Amino acid sequence: MSKAFKALGDETRREILKMLNKRDMSAGEISDHFNMSKPSISKHLEILREAELISSEKKGQFVIYSINTSIIQEVLGGFLEIFTK
Repeated sequence: MSKAFKALGDETRREILKMLNKRDMSAGEISDHFNMSKPSISKHLEILREAELISSEKKGQFVIYSINTSIIQEVLGGFLEIFTK
């Protein structure tokens, strides 16, 4: 869960999660929303994927990213537990 907390510590990654919460997207669609290089976006996506906050699936020539809502709920539950003790 520490990887998830670290991943959520970055504003860009939180914004990516907000976007993926609305719909699944390709890396290109995600990068179109930011003023940074595609390799930088790819690094953010990799960090989110390693934290299991998102998943990826190859569809044709594209990789489609999806939010992993069960992990998000688990992380939020852990976060609330920390502050309600």
